[in-house]
This record gives sequence, C-alpha cells and structure tokens, in this order.
Amino acid sequence: MKARKGGRFRSSFKSKQKGIEVVGEWKTVQIDPNLFAEEEFRDIVCLEELTDYKLVSSSKVGKVKEKKRKAESVSEKGNEEVEEAVIPPKKKKKNKGLGSQTDKGNTRSAAEIDVLVDKETKNNEVIEEANCEDHGHVTESMSSRKDTPKKKKKKVPKNKASQAQEALPSVATSKKVKNWTTEVLSASADQKADVSAWKDLFVPEPVLQALSYLGFSAPTPIQALALPSAIRDNMDVLGAAETGSGKTLAFAIPMIHSVLQWQKSNNSTTKNDSVSKESHQHHDETRWENEDEAEKVTHQQVEDSGDEDDASFTTGCVKVLENVEFDFSDETHTVDLHKKRPLLGLVLTPTRELAVQVKHHIDAVAKFTGIKTAILVGGMAAQKQERVLNRKPEIVIATPGRLWELVKERHPHLSNLRQLRCLVIDEADRMVEKGHFLELSQLLEILNDSQYNPRRQTFVFSATLTLVHQTPTRVLQKKNAKKMDKKTKLELLMEKVGIKGKPKVIDLTRKEATVETLTETRIHCNTNEKDYYLYYFLLQYPGRTMVFANSIDCVKRLSSLLTILNCDPLPLHANMHQKQRLKNLERFAERESCVLLTTDVAARGLDIPNVQHVIHYQVPRTSELYVHRSGRTARAASEGLSLLLIGPEDLINFRKIYKTLEKSEELPFFPVDTKCMISIKERMNLARQIEKAEFFNSRAKQHNSWLQQAAEALEMDLDDDMLMGKKTSEQEESQKQKMLKGMKKQLKHMLSQPLFKVLMKTKYPTQSGKLLLPQTSVGISALGDVSKKQAKKKKSTE
Repeated sequence: MKARKGGRFRSSFKSKQKGIEVVGEWKTVQIDPNLFAEEEFRDIVCLEELTDYKLVSSSKVGKVKEKKRKAESVSEKGNEEVEEAVIPPKKKKKNKGLGSQTDKGNTRSAAEIDVLVDKETKNNEVIEEANCEDHGHVTESMSSRKDTPKKKKKKVPKNKASQAQEALPSVATSKKVKNWTTEVLSASADQKADVSAWKDLFVPEPVLQALSYLGFSAPTPIQALALPSAIRDNMDVLGAAETGSGKTLAFAIPMIHSVLQWQKSNNSTTKNDSVSKESHQHHDETRWENEDEAEKVTHQQVEDSGDEDDASFTTGCVKVLENVEFDFSDETHTVDLHKKRPLLGLVLTPTRELAVQVKHHIDAVAKFTGIKTAILVGGMAAQKQERVLNRKPEIVIATPGRLWELVKERHPHLSNLRQLRCLVIDEADRMVEKGHFLELSQLLEILNDSQYNPRRQTFVFSATLTLVHQTPTRVLQKKNAKKMDKKTKLELLMEKVGIKGKPKVIDLTRKEATVETLTETRIHCNTNEKDYYLYYFLLQYPGRTMVFANSIDCVKRLSSLLTILNCDPLPLHANMHQKQRLKNLERFAERESCVLLTTDVAARGLDIPNVQHVIHYQVPRTSELYVHRSGRTARAASEGLSLLLIGPEDLINFRKIYKTLEKSEELPFFPVDTKCMISIKERMNLARQIEKAEFFNSRAKQHNSWLQQAAEALEMDLDDDMLMGKKTSEQEESQKQKMLKGMKKQLKHMLSQPLFKVLMKTKYPTQSGKLLLPQTSVGISALGDVSKKQAKKKKSTE
C-alpha cells in the first residue's frame, strides 16, 4: 500500500509483502444523486465495494492474477458488463472513496479511477479499467508514468489489454481523417512510380521508397536545383519559385536527410550502452510509437483538448488491481534517453493551416524513416502541446507565436536549440515584414546568438521572395535613400534571418510573378454592385471557388448573404475556432462545387486540389498578396481563373499591383450576360434586406441580454435608453416578424425559378410526356467564356 501526504506518495514496507485475494463478490454502493451536484465529485462513474477477501503474500497474488486474467479474457468476451475486480481494504468504505480532499490513505480521485489502464509490468503496478467512454482529465498519480495505456483509454474502451493492443492499429487506420492534403498525398499501393529521376539528387533510400509510394516519379525544377546543393554541399538555400511548384519537398527532403545522418552518427555511441539502458530505451520507444498511433488522428486535425473536458461520462464499472511497487530508477534512464533525442529540424510558417499542411507533407515523405514530427500552433491546448513535445520529436513545425511562448516557458525539448541542424522559414518575405511576427525576430535573435550552431542549415522559401516594389520618387529624393532591387532585398533578408555564409540562391519566378497557366480577368463596378457580380459568377460557373476579402467583417456579411441565397458558403478567418477552420477547409476540398469565403489567412501556401476560380472581392493591398491569392488556383501545371472585382476605392491598389508586376497587356474584362442581371439584383436586394433585419435583431438581442444580466448581477434598475433599438410593443414585434417571414417566402419563390433562360421554347411529345431541358448551358466554363471573348476580339481587330 502507499500513503499520500501533502500530495506525495510514500511507499511502505508492508505493500511489498502483502497482497489480497478475492473471496466474495463486488457489490454496487448506492450513491445519493445530490452528491453529483458537487463539483469535486462530478467525474464519478460508480462505486463498488468488496467485503469478503483475504490477505496473501505478494508473490502468490501475482501468479493468481496471471491465471485469472487468462480465464477472464475468455469468459468476459461474452459478458462485458459483469467484471470481477480486486480492491484494497481501505477502498471498501464509501466515505474513503469519495473524500478525496481529507483522505490521507491510498484512495484516489474520481478522475484517476476513470483512467483506463490495463498493462502488466514486472513490478505488478496499479491496473485500472473503466467500461465507459472516459475522456476525463488524468492527474499526476501512480498511473501517470504509463503513457501508452493513458492513450489507449481514448481509443479503445475495452476490457483487456490484449484486445486493446489488437484494436489500436485498426482504430488508428479506420478513423484516418480526411483533409485537404489527402488527395495530393493519396498513394496507390499497386502501382509504384519509377523514381530513377530522383537518384541523382542524393535523396536517401527510405525517402525514395516513400516518393515511389506517393507516385512522385520526377522532381519539379525547384526540387531538382535545391536538393543537390542542400544534401551534397550542405549549403543554405534561398528559393523563389511560383506557387504550386513543390517548394515544401525542396526543404523537407534535405531536413529528413540531415536527421538520418545525425541518427547514423549517434548509433555507434549508443551501442556501448548497458543492457538495462537498452531495455528501458526499447520500452520507451515502443511507448512513443504506441502514442504516435493513438494520437495520429488528433494531430491531423489539430484538435483542441477541450473535447476531453466537454465529454460526458457514461456509467460503467471500475476494476482496480493493486500490488504497488515503484521503480524510480526509470526516471534516470528516460532522462538519458531524452538527452539523446534533441530537436534537429524546425519549420516556421505564418499560418496554422499551412503548418498543418507542411506536417502532412513531411510525414508522407518520412513514412519509412521512423522520424517523428510535431506541430505547435495556436488553437491547441498548451497541456496537449507539452505532451506532444515530451515525446521528443526530431522535427517541429510551428507558428512563431506559440513556439516563442513554449520557449519562454523553458520546455526541456526547446531549451537546447544549439543542436538544431535545419531551420526552415516558409513564406519568408511575409514572416520578416516590418511590424509582423515580433516573436520571430526574438527567436532568430536567440538562434543567431546564444543558441547559434555553425553547422546549421537555413532554408528560406517563398513565391514572392524576389518581388521588388518600385520605390516612390519622394523616398528616392531623400539623402540616404537606396533603390531596392532583387540583390538588395535578398541581402536584407539574409541579414534578418542570420545566414552568414554564401547561400545557394534559386529564382524560378517569371517577370509577371504569376503562373503561366493562370487566366487573369477583371470587372469594373460600383462597390454596392460587387455582390451582384459575385452571385452571378457563383450561379453561372459552379465549381470550387475561393473568394478573398480584406476584412473579417466583409467575410461574415458575405457568408450571411450567400447562406440566405442557398449558396452554402464556408467561411474561414482568424476569429474562428481552429477546429472549425480546419473542418471548413476539409469540407471545401471534399465538395466538387463549393465556395470558400476567406481573408488572407488562406492566401499563402495552402495546396487545395482542383480550385478552379479565385475571386478577389476586394483588391489586395499588396502585389505579394495578389500573387499568393491567385496562386491557390492553376497549381502544378493545371489551369485556373483569377477575377478582380474593382470598385472605385480599389483603383489605387489595382494600379500599384499592375505597375509592380509589369503587366505587358491589359487584363481582359470578364464577360457578363446582362440579360439575367435584373433578376440577380432582385434576389440580392431582397437577401440584403433579410440579412440586415436578422443582423440588427441578433445584435440588439445580444447587447440587451448582456446589459440585463449585468444589471441583475449588480441589483440595479436598467433604463430603457441604454437598450439597443426602440422598445417595441408585442404587436409591432409580431408585425416585423410577419414582414421578415413574407420576404423569406418571396425569396424562396424567386430561388425556385430558373435564372438563366433556356432558348428552346418549342414543345415536343416524348415518351415521358415532357422534354427535359437543362437550366443552364452545361459544359461552358468561365475559362471557356473568357477565351471565346478574346478570340472574338482578335478577329474584330484583324
């Protein structure tokens, strides 16, 4: 037995000598329902007591339990509800089991009882089981050392360890989460690609195997130029290539090679370790592997640990087998092992979604290497991220804010960055912009000063790395003004990042900066007409469309409008919960015809397959943003369309972009069928009225309810002047609701009518009694319409 005083465990001599043997049966203890109202007992599932038992020596009880467990594994398959369990004498009293604060014996808190632990160890440690969906918090207890069972409890609520071990891999694979990278990284196991083109680029053998499995038969130009310099010559790389050109693998493969080289060089030293250390290492490594399997789905979605807090408990039964002995020597071995697993690769990205995508790509290429990766982004619980880092991953993908937070907290895995072999700054021009990512400059300061490693490689990539803005004449007239060119821009970037040697500079961008397969168009209109043209485009040209706006409020308004018009848009912006952001991206990638309304949070790096159209609802403020937004379509040699909706306030930004990108020809105007614009305007105007009324009502209700609650809490009277909106009578309120209902009914009728008239009007007798005609001209795409218009224009000029 073990006593707990002052929050610490103390082993007693008797616990090593005595065990217990069950003679009678377990009996359920009736609990007063009012007890569950108290917060400290909210996690209790049920209580059972054992009164008939006898004390035996600890050596005998171990053998008895082993036999009993084999028998139970056969019998309990058919009857999972009835369980036999062993509990120490001090557990039999109700008060002892519940009074977690005053209890000085060996009783546990309810949260500890609910932990599913079913694993035999050589020390006959504590074993607990719960036949319930237990998502409870795991406190620091005797079972907290055993990470593998702690993970199993989330995935496999089974009775026996053997069942849990068999079920764990199948659960991990069957519940594999779909995300927007799945299609790109989907592999056909039957037909493996020929990867002979990669062999001259010094790619490691396990990576070649993964590339073959993924079907990547040949490298892209940026990969072919970057890999030899990075792998063979160990050089720093500055890479600028157009969007969708495969920049992620250009830094991921050298990073994996560097980690494999480090592991190879350190294998010789580990061979001389003692047998006991090897056994501990093997135990810990298998534990980490099991954790990886159990948490794979969680990391793919970057889910919040809030799920665990919110989940409700279902009634089950508790099984506790105790013959407790602690081996504290294990701590020293794990500490030694952790010292041997430093952080070797660090990837920094500007957005959370890009970090998730980069992790998926690195995991896919490192599939056969055994290299572990971790992601550190905002939107995840801090405790969960610490748990992820405790597994000592070799590569960490992070956003600067959350990484700096954990560095400041002095997490052991992030404390020694001197051993870092690879540092990657993705979308570097955005990351080092003045006034952005203050945490990044602090991180770079540490990495280039106190934690500097002369052998560290640095990779800097972006599609707009060498894009230079023309300096205004007023700036050039100043005394110390420097004219910015590509060389000067790269030198400043190298200085900020801390590249001290001569790097390999690769620039594959075109003069126009956008991709050759991208068709760029525009529509000039008034600000209030943008909604009409957006709605027209979405109806006329269904497909996967991304709509970019400059502000979150604009995204919210458009989302409400298009929802009223049955367009089912998916919003994405920085004020959304991280889990919802990822879900919306996954849904967008799954649906063939869908609209994603987003701010510039999705402008950089995201590789969403088959995006056909990008609409700039508001013209971006910089040329870089225009290039990156437009780069979400026309990726990897496929075609795409970019449409700018230019209002009077957008003209200044449009002219700046046009000048910076040095466009030789004017952007063509997008063809619009004006015949249907009257009905488009009718629908949109009605939808605007409905949206305005609903928005005002919801805002007024929210504001007023908050004031009323605050007044009640302070026991004050609330003046009517403080309430939002005029205080209306019930009759006026019902009149408003009737009007709103009428407008919705009218809009519903409008939406049921075909918008694009079919030219064929003659009726013909058919077998079914009517001739089925398409509502729209099927097969005509936006790109097709633009090319037709351009062809007509060429003919007329000739």
